[in-house]
Parts: sequence; C-alpha cells; structure tokens
Amino acid sequence: MKTLYSVFLAVLVYMPVSAQDYSDKITLAIHGGAGTITRANMTPEKEKAYKEVLNTALQTGYQVLKKGGTSVQAVEATIKVMEDSPLFNAGKGAVFTNEGKNELDASIMEGKTLKAGTIAGVTTIKNPISTAIAVMEKSPHVMMAGKGAETFAKEQGLEIVDPSYFYTESRFKALQRAKEEEKTELDHNAKEEKEVKKGPKTGALEENELIFTEGKKFGTVGCVALDKFGNLAAGTSTGGMTNKRYGRIGDAPIIGAGTYANNATCAVSATGHGEFFIRSVVAYDISALMEYKGMSLKDAAHEVVMKKLVERGGEGGIIALDRHGNVAMPFNSEGMYRGFIKNDGKSEILIYKD
Repeated sequence: MKTLYSVFLAVLVYMPVSAQDYSDKITLAIHGGAGTITRANMTPEKEKAYKEVLNTALQTGYQVLKKGGTSVQAVEATIKVMEDSPLFNAGKGAVFTNEGKNELDASIMEGKTLKAGTIAGVTTIKNPISTAIAVMEKSPHVMMAGKGAETFAKEQGLEIVDPSYFYTESRFKALQRAKEEEKTELDHNAKEEKEVKKGPKTGALEENELIFTEGKKFGTVGCVALDKFGNLAAGTSTGGMTNKRYGRIGDAPIIGAGTYANNATCAVSATGHGEFFIRSVVAYDISALMEYKGMSLKDAAHEVVMKKLVERGGEGGIIALDRHGNVAMPFNSEGMYRGFIKNDGKSEILIYKD
C-alpha cells in the first residue's frame, strides 16, 4: 500500500501542469517620445491630436491581446499605428538625415525565448517593426542593415514604398534649419514656423521657438506587452536624429540599449538621446537589477533612468512591464508621451511630468 501511495505521489509530481492563464493580467504600455514637452509649449489642438493617436495605438494592441494574440503580435500592431502617423518620428513622420533621406531603425525582442530581431538604416520599408519581427522569426540573424534589410523585407512580402512616402514638410523644414545652424538636432528639436530670433551673444535660436508647439522632443516610439500566456515582448521604432550623418545608428535597434525583454524580469522600450542609452545599456540594466539584485520593476527603472542616466548626462525615458502586469514609465525630461491599458480595457494617456 505504501508503495502504491508513493507511485501515486510521483505521478502527481511529474504530471504536466497546464500553462497558467494570464488573461486577467494582460497589459500594454507605449511611448511616443520624451523631451521638453510642457503645457506652456503645447496647443490644445496638438495635444488632442497626440492623445487620439496614442489612444488608437493602445486600443489596437489591446484588441490583439484580448482576442488571445501574442505579445509580439500586439507590439507590432500597436507600433504600426504610430509608424503610420506623421506626428511621431517613426515611419511616415521620420526626420531627415543630412543627405535629405529618411533612415529608419526598429527592433523587437521576445521575453519567452530571448529571441530578437532588428533593422537599421532602411529607407523603403513602410513599417520597420514588421521587418524586425521577420528577422527574428524567419532568419538566423538578429540584425540587418541598409539594402540587405530591404532585400530581406521584399523577399518576405512586406510592404515596400518609394522613399518619398516618408516626406513631411515640417520634418524637411527642421532639416533646413538644422543645416543653417550647423548642428545636429534631436528628433523634434526644431523651431517654430515663425520669424527666427537670434540670441544676443551666440546667435542661437531661442529655446522656446520650436517647430512643433510641444517643444523639443527626443523621438522614437515603443511598446511593451504582456499576453494571456504570460509572455512579454518589447518593440521600438525610430527615424533617429535630424541632420544625422555617416550612417549614424542610435539605441532603438540595439538590443539591451533601447529594447529588451525577458519573462524572468521585464520588457523595456526606451526613448531619448541614443548615445547615452547605448553607453549605459539602459534596457538591459533595468532587467539586470531585477535579476541580480532582486529589485522591483519600479525601483530598478527609477535607479537607471533617474539616477544613473542623469549622472551620465543622458536625457529621456522608458516604458517597462513585468510578468505581473506592473508598469513603470520614468523619464528625466520635462515630459514624455506615454500610456498604458490593462485587462479592463481602460486606457490612461499621459504627457506632462505633473
């Protein structure tokens, strides 16, 4: 009898356990850039426009999760909404390089497998995030760049467009001003479309004269998601820097810097001055603090963005999500377009620091 009981216990222990259902924890968070975004610099019309697109993005990703889709599928659907909007520096609204081109970068990472896909410096792919996912799922590689990435996208049947598709007048004017000033401008860091005033000493454009009324903005859009299977994913997409040269690549397509996801810890997407995020390996650092120090998502994100990054002179922010549905969205700039949506379908969209 004792032997039978032991066998019964052994069977119970080694029986496969059905996967835990995380349907009540599905969560999705997004960002659309951080920077000098204040109420004083924002018009009601512009604020309304941004909030409408951000809400559409959140609801689009939420529907994917609610219907049982994966976190990767939700990230893709969400980011495509922002890539298709000229309001953001990704896809249609991408900024111009010094040569007058739009060069796009994107990345995706899956928390369950730690697989990732990224593309950089592409000029003809309508939705870079979709190609990044194809790199992850349909190639043995992690990163592809330039013409090679575009050839791969064509082979995968992804939508290719003429480079003129990405043109927006406001971004082109930002490039002209940047060239006139002989300096590199970060994302929306352009000046208002009105008479330019010169500073009394340096001749520099005044801080409050910005082409978009929300103010200076470090571009990039991103999304993190948790699906009903308990899997995390993070994705990021950007047009990079206005007036960038020499094939410059920022943090968005670099796994561990602008994007990272690990089911054991968190999913992270960053926005800000890319060079600092690369040097600080921001996205992975948050995950590492959780894994090795046992820190909570909130504490780890705060430590990296509000302390380490600030000490190193970096500006920007991140969105992060853990497997329990906890969300963190710290930023050290004056504002950050951000939002999240939980299982109940109610979205919250925030812009300003207060």
